Amino acid sequence: MTRVSPPITRRAVIGAAALLLAGCTREDEKPPTPARQPSPGTSGPALAPPSATVPGPEERHSRLAELERRFGARLGVYAVATGTGATVAHRADERFPYCSAFKGLAAAAVLHGTPLSGLTERVRFTRADVEPNWQNSRKTRERITTGMTLGELCDAAIRFSDGTAGNLLLRRLGGPAELTAYLRTLDDTVTLAARTEPALWRDWTPGDRRDTTSPRAIGTDYQKIMVGDALPGNARAYLRDLLERADETPSSRERIRSVIPRGWTVANKTGTGGDYGPANDIALVWQSASADPLVLSIMSRRTGREGEADNTLVAEAARYVLDRIT
Repeated sequence: MTRVSPPITRRAVIGAAALLLAGCTREDEKPPTPARQPSPGTSGPALAPPSATVPGPEERHSRLAELERRFGARLGVYAVATGTGATVAHRADERFPYCSAFKGLAAAAVLHGTPLSGLTERVRFTRADVEPNWQNSRKTRERITTGMTLGELCDAAIRFSDGTAGNLLLRRLGGPAELTAYLRTLDDTVTLAARTEPALWRDWTPGDRRDTTSPRAIGTDYQKIMVGDALPGNARAYLRDLLERADETPSSRERIRSVIPRGWTVANKTGTGGDYGPANDIALVWQSASADPLVLSIMSRRTGREGEADNTLVAEAARYVLDRIT
């Protein structure tokens, strides 16, 4: 199940965006059905061709399958070194609940339809909007009386995984179905957004297709919004900057980021669920400023309903992947 398959400049626009959005605040996050692989059609740093470096069948299964046995989990991995095409894929086309990993995609959809100058628009919301997600809405629960700018909502949703901020981005789009529609324009025929938080991460059971994706589909989506042409250049740079600084939650610090060598750059979004303990991390990683990115999309869930998300499972899978593709 495991197979061993070009960046942009962006800092120039960050300074201007930062001046424009100076009011932004900071804060935080069997049977899966086989899914169709999305088309890799993207310009800019495109999906690389398959690599000749393919591990043997026993090696393909042993390391990741052992992690599944050890943690009592189901693990989905899609990783590609875009410069060489070296790829690791393990249950890459099976469905997993995406949980908060949708927030980077929702922000991308908002940025697709909103110029950076529009991010200063103030969005009003009520206590009733925040109460369902009170515990994981530290930013929004502090701003009920004042509201937040659209840029602040993007910041809160991505960097702090604020649940209400994520819901307000979905509301801005017109609801979860509009996020699905946006992803279809990226040739993602797999991801299905259906609900808002907390239902989308709390109320999932095996076989439910709502609010799920595959490691390959969501990994390819993040590749397209960060280094492809899915967004205008200034919006792409703005989003990538937020994702690079998305280290305010324990899950973000303790999963893929925890095994990345010092000096490398990581832009990522995690997701954590309730029943069956989903734990996800979707990242692009640069070994240097001039290097082609690595795409790491790791999704997991426990086999029992009472199982809890485990950061170590994702970190160990990421460590193996990095050994294979770098």
